[in-house]
Amino acid sequence: MTSDSFEPVTTPSRRTALAAVGAAGLAVALTACSSSDDSSSDTSGSSNSDSTSTSGASTAQGDAGGTELAKTTDIPEGGGKIFASQGVVVTQPTAGTYKAFSSKCTHQGCAVSSISDGVIVCPCHKSEFSVTDGSVKKGPATQALPAEQITVSGDSITLA
Repeated sequence: MTSDSFEPVTTPSRRTALAAVGAAGLAVALTACSSSDDSSSDTSGSSNSDSTSTSGASTAQGDAGGTELAKTTDIPEGGGKIFASQGVVVTQPTAGTYKAFSSKCTHQGCAVSSISDGVIVCPCHKSEFSVTDGSVKKGPATQALPAEQITVSGDSITLA
């Protein structure tokens, strides 16, 4: 009778198990902190269907290149649109005037999530920023959203 030798089954060490749990926890935390939608979101205001090309952040119309963000008709007057994957918010405070700001809140770095009643809102601690100049309207943030450079040419808005 032959006897096959059975080798004991090894189990993962405590260190391996703790590392796996830590990695899983980190993945959950990073997922929870990331934006839920990498596409753009359109918020507030009414669309102006016939806008002229002026930009509060930049009016360099001979500037070729850059990422096309939207058409001018996509940005509602008195409101704006958030482009999460590009990290930028484009607003139209008054008819034909376009501004761009970073979508990263200056308080703790959360991505802003909405625009309503003339303010850009951060969901983390409810800081509010002006659609006109990115200035703080309501804290806890103490610094304005940094301006971003855009180019408005005809009906096209591009990130410079």
